[in-house]
Amino acid sequence: MPEICRFYGIVITMYHNDHGSAHFHAKYAGQTGVFTIDDLRLVEGSLPPRVKSLVLEWAHDHREQLLENWALAKSRKPLNRIDPLP
Repeated sequence: MPEICRFYGIVITMYHNDHGSAHFHAKYAGQTGVFTIDDLRLVEGSLPPRVKSLVLEWAHDHREQLLENWALAKSRKPLNRIDPLP
């Protein structure tokens, strides 16, 4: 599981074999949400409202880095760590 960030108990991952539009996974307390990078929408799963808000805040601040990691993942290259929320 390529973890790219961890903050407030939230784990952000991106997978090398994922298909479809650019996205990332957020996991928290046994729940998982899949978010698109282009328009920052939760497209699969569910997370508590506060966690979803934190993930969206983080993703908004790091959208370019997420897109860079998506390109790396598609090329099966190592992913870069992204800074957590402060």
